Amino acid sequence: MHLWTDLDQVPPGFGPSVVTIGNFDGVHRGHAEVLGRIVSLARESGSQAVAVTFHPHPATVHRPEQAPELLTGIADRMELLEATGLDAVLLVEYTLDFAQQTPEEFVRTYLVEGLGARTVVVGHDVRFGRDNAGNLATMIELGRTHGFEVRAIDDVGTVASVAVDAGVPSGRWSSTEIRGLLTDGKVREAAALLGRHHRLRGVVIHGDARGRELGFPTANLGAISGMVPADGVYAGWLRRPQLLAAAPGNCDGVLPAAISIGTNPTFDGVERRVEAYVLDRTDLDLYDEEVVLEFVEHLRPTLRFDGIDALVETMHDDVARARAILASGAGAAAPDLDVAQAEAGE
Repeated sequence: MHLWTDLDQVPPGFGPSVVTIGNFDGVHRGHAEVLGRIVSLARESGSQAVAVTFHPHPATVHRPEQAPELLTGIADRMELLEATGLDAVLLVEYTLDFAQQTPEEFVRTYLVEGLGARTVVVGHDVRFGRDNAGNLATMIELGRTHGFEVRAIDDVGTVASVAVDAGVPSGRWSSTEIRGLLTDGKVREAAALLGRHHRLRGVVIHGDARGRELGFPTANLGAISGMVPADGVYAGWLRRPQLLAAAPGNCDGVLPAAISIGTNPTFDGVERRVEAYVLDRTDLDLYDEEVVLEFVEHLRPTLRFDGIDALVETMHDDVARARAILASGAGAAAPDLDVAQAEAGE
């Protein structure tokens, strides 16, 4: 997949293309379904499948106090978009100057002249251009002017009863819904909407070494990208992208872990931290390495213990539960639920 961060990087004469526009935060199941349709349309017509997306999130620029916490960082968003089969992504830097374009200027500059759009796929509630003046009717009219077809995509699927039984709220499945679940620590339910386990990416930094002293050496994450779930202890996986890229079959590339999020209240901590103990391993040196944490199941909330012995006993229990969950196969993939209603560009 080509990743362009400026129109100047798009090869001259690129196209014809099938283009869609959106933030695609989390690249959840609804996004994947919509993007899959775009890829199919492109293959049928001999075109290139392209997504136009933005960084930072437009809300961060226009109303930073109300901007949502993003589910995924740029690296993970691009990796997940590539997995949908797209031929290219144009990642636009969203600024106040960019936002001042009229709907016609945006469409002509980016979609027509830049990407050679022959088909533009948008949701019924699409808004674009200065002051969000452009809507679906505007896009259709601009398509007539500039010679591209507009396809308005409906919400995807229906809410399955199995999703409700699993604790996933009914209604429109969206990035907003997933953020709410993660805020409550419901990582299993979030996985049902994402179509995968929620992930964080960060660089392993030095901590207090307290975990090592207790017999549970942890990898402390810094420079974290992705939405951090609620405080608590989770079963999950620690992935090592650099190692996997160099040696895809390396058994140390994906490791079972117990993940802790919180301030270490037993030790009167004040800084919120994300740290992972790789089960039954004390020999790993992960310092300065970028790793990805994947959250499978919430085990318990963060607790304050009266003493070290009670803490260590509970940590042993956490590890045993995490080991059982991950060994059972429950953590191998996200729950295979039906795709529910999705907002194509959220």
